Amino acid sequence: MQHKKHASGWLGQLTGSRVFKALGPGLITGAADDDPSGIATYSQAGAQFGFAITWTLLFTYPLMAAIQEISARIGRTTGCGVAANLRQHYPKWILQLIVFSVVIANAINIGADLGAMADAVTLLVGGPALIYVILFGIVCAGLEVFIPYARYVSVLRWLTFALFAYFGTVLVVKVPWSEAIKGFFIPTLSPDPEFWTVVVAIFGTTISPYLFIWQASQEVEEIDNVAERKPLIQSARQGKSALRRIRIDTFIGMAFSNLVALAIMFTTAATLNAAGTTDIQTSSQAAEALKPIAGPFAFTIFSLGVIGTGLLAVPVLAGSAAYAICEARKWPIGLARQPLEAKAFYTTIVIATLSGVAITFSPLDPIKALFWSAVINGIVAVPVMAMMMFIGANQKIMKDFAIAGPLKYIGWVATAVMAAASLGMIVTSAIT
Repeated sequence: MQHKKHASGWLGQLTGSRVFKALGPGLITGAADDDPSGIATYSQAGAQFGFAITWTLLFTYPLMAAIQEISARIGRTTGCGVAANLRQHYPKWILQLIVFSVVIANAINIGADLGAMADAVTLLVGGPALIYVILFGIVCAGLEVFIPYARYVSVLRWLTFALFAYFGTVLVVKVPWSEAIKGFFIPTLSPDPEFWTVVVAIFGTTISPYLFIWQASQEVEEIDNVAERKPLIQSARQGKSALRRIRIDTFIGMAFSNLVALAIMFTTAATLNAAGTTDIQTSSQAAEALKPIAGPFAFTIFSLGVIGTGLLAVPVLAGSAAYAICEARKWPIGLARQPLEAKAFYTTIVIATLSGVAITFSPLDPIKALFWSAVINGIVAVPVMAMMMFIGANQKIMKDFAIAGPLKYIGWVATAVMAAASLGMIVTSAIT
């Protein structure tokens, strides 16, 4: 009877308005995961290897859900973000290494995303891409700096609907579903170094360090923004409902993220790979290649999806860089603060965004930047995940809410898998 009561209680949490209220940092984080860099990576994977590589998304879901839940629990339990916990409890050189790596990876990612958004607009309406880069940079930074926190979070939630464009594309192309299902459920491996580079890129764009930092810091923002909420180490009675909300939010957010990624890979596998178009290196290139194969409708909604996801992801990338730097320096932080109350925080957001804009004007190839930003994220994620696991399992830091059991094991498996995928890419590249 108790088991049935528990099950019905859990299902009750997944219905109606309760679900919507539970969705927040996890949903936005999951949606931001499918940024233009991610779209380019999934498009290249589907075009180059067809359905044979889609199994990676089935494999990444429990790993990304676990590591994102851990990051959220760190923020909700301690009332501090990942970088702040590193500063308080671990050697300074570890903090500096991780913050530096995350900021560099984020700047490259922002530049790649802004470039992809500009290219998508150029494909749709024409005009100079570099002007669009500047405009998008101004809009993304301006929204984050000048819109009040509660309204800004609502804007981000609404932007998650841009991802439904990719469910639209998979519906208008002819997918050989038996082949697609086989590729999704039966793993295929290859000794080809390009295969492992794409695998690392998929893992890197799916399990990215900026997502850990963002979700943990957003949980801290929610504590500051909701009067009755306290860090769990100060108010253990809030623990049960808080952890249940985090799990629902994260599981749904990451499922949404992976389903969108799967739709993109199915679309490009069924069209571009089937037509022999295997060299796709950007999201806009994928959209353009879709036009003669899948028609103008698929091309248009694919392009609009790139723009919408970029408007969501760029502020998350810039914001996570600001959280990392300002937590490390013990500077005032928070999107709920007025700009004059957290000058360094908002200045860092602007600088991070402008750095991305500057990258698009640099000699760095924007086409390669899109894909390699995902690879870099995959490599940088390993030490960040390892330190998060140490923080999350440390009873001195997390008190009664230290992670244990299956969540702890899956978190370490995720860390090991990311390390193995990165090592595999390096080894196979060195051999060839």
